[in-house]
Amino acid sequence: MIPSRRKFLNTAALTMAGVALAPRRTLAAYVPDDPILKKSNTLLFDQSDIARIQATQKLPRFASYWKTMMTADLAADTKFLRAELRLNNHVADLLRARQILERSSFVYAISGDKNHLEISKLAIDRILEYKKWDYFLEAGEFTFGLQRAPETTIAMCFAQEWLGDALSDTTKREIEKQIGEKGAPACYRTLYGMKYPDRVRGWGFDPESDYAFKIVDMSRWPLILNATNLKVIPIAGLGVAACLLYNKHPQAEQWLNLARQSARAFAPMFGSDGCYDEGVSYWGYTALYYTLFLEVMYRTLGIDERNLINYPGTVRYGLQMSMPTEGTPDDCVNFGDASTVGDVSVAAWVARRHRDPIAQYVVTSISEVKTHYGMVWYDPTVEVKKPGPELYDVRFDNDIVVSRTGWDKKDSVVGLRSGGPANHEHADRNSIVFKAYGERLLHDPLHAAYPYTLPHWILRLTAAHTAVLINGKGHQYHDGHEGTNASWAEAKVVRYQPSEKQLVVTSDATDAYRLVNPDVKSVLRTLVFLKPDILLVFDRVTLKSVKSKVQLRFQVYNGDGKGESDVNKGGFVIKRPLASLRGTIVTPAPFEVKSGTHAVPKDIGVYPFVEVAADKSLDHHILTVFTAQQAGKEHGKVTSTSKGSVWTARIEHNGQVKSVSINVDEDIPAVNIA
Repeated sequence: MIPSRRKFLNTAALTMAGVALAPRRTLAAYVPDDPILKKSNTLLFDQSDIARIQATQKLPRFASYWKTMMTADLAADTKFLRAELRLNNHVADLLRARQILERSSFVYAISGDKNHLEISKLAIDRILEYKKWDYFLEAGEFTFGLQRAPETTIAMCFAQEWLGDALSDTTKREIEKQIGEKGAPACYRTLYGMKYPDRVRGWGFDPESDYAFKIVDMSRWPLILNATNLKVIPIAGLGVAACLLYNKHPQAEQWLNLARQSARAFAPMFGSDGCYDEGVSYWGYTALYYTLFLEVMYRTLGIDERNLINYPGTVRYGLQMSMPTEGTPDDCVNFGDASTVGDVSVAAWVARRHRDPIAQYVVTSISEVKTHYGMVWYDPTVEVKKPGPELYDVRFDNDIVVSRTGWDKKDSVVGLRSGGPANHEHADRNSIVFKAYGERLLHDPLHAAYPYTLPHWILRLTAAHTAVLINGKGHQYHDGHEGTNASWAEAKVVRYQPSEKQLVVTSDATDAYRLVNPDVKSVLRTLVFLKPDILLVFDRVTLKSVKSKVQLRFQVYNGDGKGESDVNKGGFVIKRPLASLRGTIVTPAPFEVKSGTHAVPKDIGVYPFVEVAADKSLDHHILTVFTAQQAGKEHGKVTSTSKGSVWTARIEHNGQVKSVSINVDEDIPAVNIA
């Protein structure tokens, strides 16, 4: 899977189907492969859907979100729109104005609330005052849009429809005029640049914008962003605008063609199994906007491309990357910049379209529905099925591995970050997370900085992950001058053996470390997960000619200030309020165990870790035996023996008595569990 993705990243800009030219050029002839057959006069829902949506809003799953919409502080919003909004601030102020419009126009459409109607009109007026709808320029002159222009375009398209006759004809015409001038062309220019990066005349920041971090080198962004969520948002913005203005604007057909071509080209960014490389936080956002375009196009023009990606599979990806944790309902296996599962609204569409009971479970039970689109799409007639053991273990197409005992708060989850590069990634190959008894016990730090100039940028590096260091250094990663884009680092799963009661998996991250240290011969990590609360991690690091030290880092979750660790000569204990994790170190080499915190200012957070440091060697073998236990209970007994190259750990813990033998001299170590 990884080689094919890399090939796609390098060639997608040149191999997309069809022809589309920039807005300032003449439109080439294009014959669609299916006829335009207008099906509906509305973009997303009809008057006949209102009663169903109103009933949905009363359901416990949706009621709290609907209440936040209905009871929003309209006085504060009015004050912001009238007196505080800055017309050169897109990052925060245009975002907030768009969110106000999106929320209140929907509330008015469903409830007829006149107060929300008035705030919607005010938001429209202020958005129309913006000279530009995004803060990026090509050639120092032409706006291109990555988030603000597409999101604003979509909000204005829907608002014009949802407010209907409450808007004057003059306002409706002005909305359409500005969508055609400030919205769609900016989205088009973005997608055109991604399709033809050699024709881009330089992307940069708008000097009139007050955006603070104009330090990123954008020279390669047309290539970099072509494989990220920042391509999907312009696709949706351009596509929805094209559907609204089809047969009304002379460039609408051109916009639609490029949106369709771009949507097809982006589809491989979702794996054939539905996985998404940028992480589960970006998955929901990306899948939602992708779906908005496809659904609107189908409803309004009769063009059905709603099977471009594996929708049932992608909802299962969101499900399997979720990690319900005590006090954190939307926790996740948070590799990279992911911090929560995020919005699962798209699962409502998948459940409705595919009559998928697992998707219905996701939309009713996993994370949160954080947009009104979930209310629009939710169909109460689809049955709910809680997933069983058939989904407990997964090796995704992108080589991320997740194993669990279920989806309840106290179930156990192990995640292994193998696989290749991706936007929003960290230097985290072979890193692991482990959750049991409602607590994160092996952690991957949250909320690393996006700008490389901020001190918590270091949370992106290998040293801030539950991973391996060689002479104190991690594997290859970029310096951030181009943003949070992909590195060159790769790992690959070389053995994956799941079963109902246990998992054995080995990942090879040699190439990632060799990019930093050419003397590296191999870096492999083997996990043995004895469900629900025993985890063995065997690390083997070999060098070619120069003896090196190796450090193992184990990160402690301390987001609430309640993470602690105790170290001793033979290992360590990580403590959380509801559970603890004991790590016992087995290695023939001298080693030291110590604790520390990352060099991040305390006002940002305190990020503790435990480090196991082994003396210099050409061949490191380190086994860490973990037991997880509920607070107030004792950990079991761990003993180890060796016979030649075979190490055996015997674990007696919470009713399990297991002997795990590992042949430590094999490249892919044989594992025997008895």
